[in-house]
Amino acid sequence: MAEERKERKDREQAETYDDAAEKTDWRGPSLVFTLLSRHICPGQTVLDIGIGTGLGSEPLSRAGLRIFGMDISDTMLAVCRRKGFAERLVRHDLTVTPYPFGDGSIDHVISTGVFQFFSDLNGVFGEVARILPEGGRFAFVTGNRSPEEPAEIVAGTEQTGTEASFTMFRHTPGQVTGWLEKNGFRLAGSVVFTIWMDERHTKEFPGRAYLAEKCSSIHEE
Repeated sequence: MAEERKERKDREQAETYDDAAEKTDWRGPSLVFTLLSRHICPGQTVLDIGIGTGLGSEPLSRAGLRIFGMDISDTMLAVCRRKGFAERLVRHDLTVTPYPFGDGSIDHVISTGVFQFFSDLNGVFGEVARILPEGGRFAFVTGNRSPEEPAEIVAGTEQTGTEASFTMFRHTPGQVTGWLEKNGFRLAGSVVFTIWMDERHTKEFPGRAYLAEKCSSIHEE
C-alpha cells in the first residue's frame, strides 16, 4: 500500500513538474541555453543528464539539435517521452558509471536540475569528459555559495512538495573550477541567479549556471 502511494505521488509530481517550474520562475533551462547557444549547430547531439520532463532540452530541440536524455525516474521520463522531441531516453542512476554512451559520442552535454544532490561532482564531470569530444561544451547548473557558507541545505516538506525533507548541496566556484580542470575542461563563463523554492518567491536557493569547454583528454594523477 505504501509503495502504491509513493508511485502515485511520483506520477503526480512528474505530471505537475512543468507547471511548478513555471510558477516558481525556474530560469535554469533558459540560462543554460543562452550560455550554450553561440556554440551549437542544427543536427548536433546533446545529452541532458537528469533530463526529467525535458525542460532543459526543449530550447535546444527547437534550435535543431538531437536530444538524448538520462534520468533515474521512470515517471519523469514518461512525461518527457510523451513530448516527442527526444531521440533516445535512458533510465540510469547518475551515481553508477560508466554512463551508457560511448567515448566522444555526444557533441554537447547539459544538466539543469540534479547537481544540487551531489556533494562531489568529480565523478560526474569525469564521465562527461569521456562522452564529449575535444571542443565539446558542457553547460550546467549547481547550487552556489561562498567558501564561508555551509555546503549543505536541508529542504523541508514545504519546499520539496513531498512528505519528506532532503539535503541539497551548494558548491563554490573554486570547487567547480577544480573539478572541471581535473577532467580536462576550461571554464568559459558562469552566471549567478536565484532559484525560488516556492511560488511566492519567499524561499530562495542560490544558483550558478556554468559553461565549460573540453580542451584535453583526462590525465590520470
